[in-house]
Amino acid sequence: MKRLGPSPEMTLKTPSGSNDGICRVVVAADLYFICLRRAKMDLVLSIADYYFFTPYIYPATWPEDNIFRQAITLLIVTNLGAFILYFFFATLSYYFVYDHLLMKHPQFLKNQVSREITHSVQSMPWMSIPTVLLFLLEVRGYSRLYDGIGEFPYGWFQLVASVLSFLFFTDMLIYWIHRGLHHKLVYKRLHKPHHIWKIPTPFASHAFHPLDGFLQSLPYHIYPFIFPLHKVVYLSLYILVNIWTISIHDGDFRVPQLLKPFINGSAHHTDHHMLFDYNYGQYFTLWDRIGGSFRNPSSFEGNGPLNYVKKMAEEKHNSHGGNGYKNEKLFNGECTKTE
Repeated sequence: MKRLGPSPEMTLKTPSGSNDGICRVVVAADLYFICLRRAKMDLVLSIADYYFFTPYIYPATWPEDNIFRQAITLLIVTNLGAFILYFFFATLSYYFVYDHLLMKHPQFLKNQVSREITHSVQSMPWMSIPTVLLFLLEVRGYSRLYDGIGEFPYGWFQLVASVLSFLFFTDMLIYWIHRGLHHKLVYKRLHKPHHIWKIPTPFASHAFHPLDGFLQSLPYHIYPFIFPLHKVVYLSLYILVNIWTISIHDGDFRVPQLLKPFINGSAHHTDHHMLFDYNYGQYFTLWDRIGGSFRNPSSFEGNGPLNYVKKMAEEKHNSHGGNGYKNEKLFNGECTKTE
């Protein structure tokens, strides 16, 4: 995107020698190829090329729409973006949202935070490789991503509807993918590494086996190949679902009373980590209810992991350490299922 209008050499003089008459056909062709090129270039890729890669990194002889150049740029941008999102929002959540009392739970592992971070940092570059291949298809125009609101007859209404359909479509697919990853044939090899963290922190949000992480992100990429979606909306949703993934590992079990029956939040997902067979959903409880895997979070009933830590602290303070035995069996590992 080096220029946004006809180049000087495309300006044709009239027979009189003046510059008044520009050849309409040539101008139209010039603008057509500009629009075509912009349609093929992803928003982030265009910005990265315009401000950094074209002027400072790549030789001028390497065109911006070269597939190998696009793949390299996307790999760099995807990894950089993933690390920034992960460390920025997980750190904010860890220091300002996460209840550090949970770290006193007996199932909180030694050096767990550093282990979660190490696992995430090692996995994310590998997750990015198949992700970039899908981004490359999107960038090269094989998806149904679009630029302008006016490209579809229902305009803004369709844009809002696409956000809702994206959430429900991806929630449905992630539920079944996630549930499938708990099957005995693949669980131990692929998904069990994420269930090491019985009492997760926000830094556990991306601590997956690379294939596990990619499979659970696949619905986000499938959607724009099936349904029309605005590019800016797609980018925004992609960022937001990463933030949501961090938030369901943040140990903040508060949900507005009105939304408790519908939203699959941190309380649901923490029970999933501890009890294994329940609450596979991503945003909503709908598919857990349909699939028979819904469990009302223990935190909503007053016997969650944070309640346990507080009760144990209170009992220790009052020198009545034996009164919490029933809860201790549940949350100290004797009743949690891991495989």
